[in-house]
Amino acid sequence: MKPFRFGIVAGFAPDLTAWTTQAKRVEDLGYDTLLATDPVGTADPFVLLGAAAAVTSDLRLGTFVLADPFRDARALRWQVQTLHQQTGGRFELGLGVGRPGAEAHAESLGREFGGPGERITRMAETIAVLKETGDRPRLVLAGGGPKMLALAAQEADTLTFTWPPKTTEADAESIVDRFRKLAEERLPDIELGLNLMAVGDASSPGIARWAGVDVPELAAAGAVTVLPADPGQAAERLLGWRERWGISYVTINSGYAEPFAAIAARVRLAGG
Repeated sequence: MKPFRFGIVAGFAPDLTAWTTQAKRVEDLGYDTLLATDPVGTADPFVLLGAAAAVTSDLRLGTFVLADPFRDARALRWQVQTLHQQTGGRFELGLGVGRPGAEAHAESLGREFGGPGERITRMAETIAVLKETGDRPRLVLAGGGPKMLALAAQEADTLTFTWPPKTTEADAESIVDRFRKLAEERLPDIELGLNLMAVGDASSPGIARWAGVDVPELAAAGAVTVLPADPGQAAERLLGWRERWGISYVTINSGYAEPFAAIAARVRLAGG
C-alpha cells in the first residue's frame, strides 16, 4: 500500500499577502500539498503557486485541476517546466477538461471550449506534448467517467476520483473496480486519490449551492464525499478505504483545513 498524502484545495486569493499566509499555514498544519483551482477566483494559478513556493520549503504545490481548454499545449509546457525546475521538483500538474460553466472564461482567453469528447481528445494531445520532456512533474488527472478513467489508466501518475456528491461506498467500489481493470499492469504505479467535500455534518450554503444538496443530507446518507467530524472515526474510514480501494491521497477544500489536519494526524499515528 502507498503511504497517505493529504492536500488542501484553495480557490480564493483576495490578495498576495492572504494567499502566501494561507500557503504557510497549510505547511505548518502538516499538509503535503497545496493545490490551486483554475482560476483562483479571477487569478492565474501559476502566478500564485510561484508565490506560494517562495514562502514554503517542503510543501508540494499543484493545480486542481488546470483546465486544458484555457491554454496552448506548448505554452503550458513552458509554464509547467518553469515551476517544476524553480521549485526543485515540488510542483505537480493536475489537469482536467474544464468544469461545467467554464466556457465563458475560455472565450475570454480566445480559446474554444468544445464538447466533452473533443476536450478529452485535446487533453490527450496536450499530455503527449508535456511528456516530450523527460524531466517533468507528476501528472494528476481527475475524474470518474469512463473516458477519463481510460485516459488516466494510460497516462496518469495520480488519479483523483471526483465522483458525484451523493456517491455511496457501493458506487465508489464499482468505479474503482472499473479503473483497476483499465489500468491492468500500470495499477501498482498509479497513486489513487479522493477529493472530499466536507468534514462533519454542519450545513454549508456554499456546498449546497454548488452541489444541489447540503452536507447534513450527505453525511446522513453515508456519502463517501463527507467524513465524520470525529478524527478517530474519520481516520478509521480512510484507513479502510486504502485497504479496500487503494486510495491514499486525500484532498479537501481550504474551508476544512483545520479539522482535516486533525484527521490526517490521526491517520499517521495509526500507521498511515
